[in-house]
Amino acid sequence: MVKTIVVKQIGSPIRRPEKQRQTLIGLGLNKMHKTRELEDTPSVRGMVNKIPHLVKIIEERG
Repeated sequence: MVKTIVVKQIGSPIRRPEKQRQTLIGLGLNKMHKTRELEDTPSVRGMVNKIPHLVKIIEERG
């Protein structure tokens, strides 16, 4: 079984650097309070750790 995490966007990308906006898009997030279930890989964890002020890990499954 593949481990997954549920990520929720809690911050707005308005007035943020372009790199942070692109990281949100890479995670599949673009609107406030949207959630995504993503595979728990080091690359996804690294993306979440780059923008902890914009996203929150709600749940870890697996």
